[in-house]
Amino acid sequence: MLRRMRRAGSRFCPRLPAFPRAARAAALLALPVIFGGWLSGPQSTLDTEGPVAESQRHLFYTTLWVTVVIFVLVASVLAYATIKFRARTSADEHAEPPPQSHGNPLVELTLIGLSVAALVVIAIPTLRGIMYTYDVPEAERAGAYEVTATGFQWWFKFDYPAEEVELPNNAGRAPLTVANELVIPAGRAVRIDLRAYDVIHSFWVPKLAGKVDMIPNRGNHLWLKADRPGYYWGQCAEFCGESHAVMRFRVIALAADEFAAWLENQKHNARDTAAQSAGDNNDTAPAARVQFAAYEKIPRNTPGWSADFDADPLVNWRRQQEPRPAGSPPADAALIARGRALFTEKTCITCHTIRGHHIGGAPFAPDLTHVATRTTIAGGLLENTGANLHRWITDPDGVKPGNKMWRGVGGMSGYTVRDDDNTLDWRTHIAVTAPEAAALVAYLQSLK
Repeated sequence: MLRRMRRAGSRFCPRLPAFPRAARAAALLALPVIFGGWLSGPQSTLDTEGPVAESQRHLFYTTLWVTVVIFVLVASVLAYATIKFRARTSADEHAEPPPQSHGNPLVELTLIGLSVAALVVIAIPTLRGIMYTYDVPEAERAGAYEVTATGFQWWFKFDYPAEEVELPNNAGRAPLTVANELVIPAGRAVRIDLRAYDVIHSFWVPKLAGKVDMIPNRGNHLWLKADRPGYYWGQCAEFCGESHAVMRFRVIALAADEFAAWLENQKHNARDTAAQSAGDNNDTAPAARVQFAAYEKIPRNTPGWSADFDADPLVNWRRQQEPRPAGSPPADAALIARGRALFTEKTCITCHTIRGHHIGGAPFAPDLTHVATRTTIAGGLLENTGANLHRWITDPDGVKPGNKMWRGVGGMSGYTVRDDDNTLDWRTHIAVTAPEAAALVAYLQSLK
């Protein structure tokens, strides 16, 4: 048939290109990748683990199958008309066109009816999904857990209004605050009030719920529920500046008793690391210093994750909660004390809060009271390891371009400041040497 069509050579049937066997084989081999490889992964919207995301996935498939049916019908009619009425001879090219169905009442009404039916099939689950995902269902509202999420350039703050902590100097009580890792109870509805500090952001946990905007000076909300304990990736889904693509966060869902234990630990002030006991080998402290001093400069754009962590992130998160995970070197109290002093000397306390250690902090910077219990740093970009902490402390702009720790925010200087002549040039304001970075790493890693 193809040979006859090519011989016809008419304007209705141009010559078809001949595809090499290798190209056809490559196309067949690519099908599993195209249609299967992207369906899984930590941010897959089709591998859902919560009722809100499942409702949205069901709506997607409903719409997909309706459009597939429409495509098959239209493509079939087109193929039939192309084959049946193609010009086979020169006389066919100049013949009168076949009878047209345009204006036929039966055909027109049938097409209108089918279009309306397709829209109804899509509209019913769409409206049902909008009502279901808008807010916590009435049956679960009384037991819903409340959290407030605030988007900053380029990190997320999570406040727990029902969980209060004591402020220093008898300043009263305030909601528990954590950064970039939202810990929730599994199997329980969680209502998240959404806020934005600077520009529009968008809150998105693909496996648990869809995207909802976070808008300055305007309240918004969503709800989600994790079916089981798990570790979930989140992402800002609205362009919000130069480091938007690396504005990430995590959601950790825990069983009720484990969640209660985590809350209890987070409410405590930052712990003080005692000096080594008499039973410890005195040679271990120099060994720890050698380890801290051995950090090397990591090239820009180097991924900040390890295959070991990705293999089972929830297990690794639990390990991160241990005061001293198995296999870790003994704490070097002297080095930690030096890092604690440097935290003040380098003006880190101007922005960051560490309850029980430093008085200060600002609402636009992450609370670091228990930063060592988190699995991520740099706004969810890097795995929380000593090497990555060193990388972040010594070169924050190389890790996350334009971040506020580097440029400054709210009238407070960062690692750099504008030149005195008010030009666009920047000069160094905070310099951190390698030994100082090692001490700061040791201190931050002690904050369990």
